[in-house]
Amino acid sequence: MLVFVLLKILLGSTGPCFLQSKFDIKPNLPGHKTASSTELNCSILATTCLSHLGLKVMSEPSLGSPETFVSRFAADVPRKGSDILVEGLEREGVSHVFGYPGGASVEIHEALARSCMIRNVLPRHEQGGIFAADGYARASGRPGVCLSSAGPGAMNLISGIANANLDSIPIVAITGQVPRSLMGKDAFQEVPLTEITRPITKFNYLVLDVGEIPFIVKEAFVIATSGRPGPVLIDIPRDIQKEMAIPNWNIKPIMLNGNASRLPEKVLLEEIVRLISESKRPVVYAGGGCMNCSEELRRFVELTGIPVATTLMGLGVFPCTDDLSLRMIGMHGTIQANYAVDRSDLLLAFGVRFDDRATGKIEAFAKNAKIVHIDIDPAEIGKNKKPHLSICTDVKLALEGINRILEKNGAKQQPTAEKEIPMSNIVVSSAWRKEIDEQKEKYPQSYRTFGEAIPPQYAIQLLDELTNGDAIICTGVGQHQMWAAQYYKHKNPRHRISSSGLGAMGFGLPAAMGAALAKPGAMVIDVDGDGSFLMNIQELATIRVENLPVKIMVFNNQHLGIVYQYGYEYGDGNSMHSYMGNPSEQDKVFPDFLMFSKACNIPAARVRKKGELREAIEKMLKTPGPYLLDVMVPQEAQLLQLIPDGGTFKHAITGADQ
Repeated sequence: MLVFVLLKILLGSTGPCFLQSKFDIKPNLPGHKTASSTELNCSILATTCLSHLGLKVMSEPSLGSPETFVSRFAADVPRKGSDILVEGLEREGVSHVFGYPGGASVEIHEALARSCMIRNVLPRHEQGGIFAADGYARASGRPGVCLSSAGPGAMNLISGIANANLDSIPIVAITGQVPRSLMGKDAFQEVPLTEITRPITKFNYLVLDVGEIPFIVKEAFVIATSGRPGPVLIDIPRDIQKEMAIPNWNIKPIMLNGNASRLPEKVLLEEIVRLISESKRPVVYAGGGCMNCSEELRRFVELTGIPVATTLMGLGVFPCTDDLSLRMIGMHGTIQANYAVDRSDLLLAFGVRFDDRATGKIEAFAKNAKIVHIDIDPAEIGKNKKPHLSICTDVKLALEGINRILEKNGAKQQPTAEKEIPMSNIVVSSAWRKEIDEQKEKYPQSYRTFGEAIPPQYAIQLLDELTNGDAIICTGVGQHQMWAAQYYKHKNPRHRISSSGLGAMGFGLPAAMGAALAKPGAMVIDVDGDGSFLMNIQELATIRVENLPVKIMVFNNQHLGIVYQYGYEYGDGNSMHSYMGNPSEQDKVFPDFLMFSKACNIPAARVRKKGELREAIEKMLKTPGPYLLDVMVPQEAQLLQLIPDGGTFKHAITGADQ
């Protein structure tokens, strides 16, 4: 039995490796080590296939598979491939699938309808479905699952797959495909999806044998969630969905070298502690890789007193309300965070990839500091910034080890009145803390006001106050995304859901839908802009039908705000086609989101004056079920602070009131 598998792995190897069957054309790409067709003329279940590619094979049980799972089928009864697929999802603990049906996936939907464990949530667009699966995964920490038909339906998943890949989100995307007999013949709705998604998936599969579905589903979930998480695609031809078979559920998935977490060496952890003890101006630079180790990070800071700056992806892993929080770093980050990194003599980079939006001019970033980089993905070590010391491991494991060393060292000493942090032998200089605090006082976050008009930053501050910083905030992409990052004080991990690496507009509303399903007791709010909101506004229908208590707060300036800001304020004065209203009736709000809401039977209101905003937000939060609040904001409101492209924090444009 052969399965056509297209793999992209940046874990444990020097470059991508592809496993192919003898029927496939081998890619002629530089740096790709590809086995010959003779070597691979064996079942994918045979580990010798992978050993020919220089990959170590490790057995590991499927994640989340219940040991006492009871199938609704007798063991010796044949069933359709679609039912085998759905049972595979059940065995992985899947409770929700975001699936939009079509001719090539109807068999899977029929099988889902027969399941007592999985409920299909019908999005109104495939992109809405995968963005919802993404929001579900970010809020819960479990893999999100989406389903589409072949051709255009499957192509509508592409942005969502790329988004999950860049932000390291575990998603299993399942697509229908034309029957095997029609593949390669330009059949109706045939698209070579595995070829198209090869660069943006962690793994992808084209199923060519019904007997391999149990193995593929098991492995897909292991791969999506282990090592650096990411999206996995399973493409299933329609004839395989219909084919009858008796599944073998006793096959354990293979594990490729690099997917399993490595235990950090103690000697390296001790070296990090030594570097900390010798430094005078240490700073923690924490990213999305800390999402599962928030408690360990907080304990580390408690032991050391080192201030923490976070990336956009890392917001919430350390409380923004803590005195040692420097808030967000980077292009739209705080002055104190960027200042601290620039002045630091030791930068502890935990779960980050030194993204350009965080670092600015990379040569000038932390130019005076020794850099310690801990990340689970070896491809990220030294890719953008060369560290002085690096450990390729799960940040959680590293912090656990460092904390043990710090606690052991601290236990040997008696607390004294002079020590600020008596729990370890590390004492952060009070002069360093004072220097940073002076930056906070000198450059506080500020914004321009417009009389009775509503400053969007003020609206976020009110939202933070009225929710006590406990809401799950989902955003689209644009000015509103960064205003929310700057002014909402996140206290917990997985409470900030945003398209960070890809910057995909239209993400906020469907992501909030997924988060609400993942966390039914939580307050979920989509903070959106009018341009981004409009891109997936059809998901209002899904939210209404599912009766999800998603609150939607749209900042409506009738423009693509960030484009307007760059073009009109910093460019040649041209708005660069950013006006989203009706040019012939500029005195009217267009389109009218209240009418969209009414069409979907969702309560809605519009607020224009600053003095009326508090009451409007309170009503939104108290109203049961979904609610839309259209907040009219001035187009002149700018996203500040802002570090221009290629600049450093010294070139930052601040948001002082005018």
